[in-house]
Amino acid sequence: MTQRPDEREVREMLAVLRAEHRDLDERIVQLEAEQPNDQVTIKRLKKQKLLLKDRITALEDQITPDIIA
Repeated sequence: MTQRPDEREVREMLAVLRAEHRDLDERIVQLEAEQPNDQVTIKRLKKQKLLLKDRITALEDQITPDIIA
């Protein structure tokens, strides 16, 4: 049976993923400025950034309590 990570572990993973997300954003901005014609690489990096954002959102959902309206 898989054990669910505790909140501390989730927060640590979030910090790592957010740093990776920021790094990708900086790389994308730099590449767009220096090599705007390299759309394949820019598109690939943007896709990686979106996947990271999805993982960040999923982890945030784990530590945010459900609110029953």
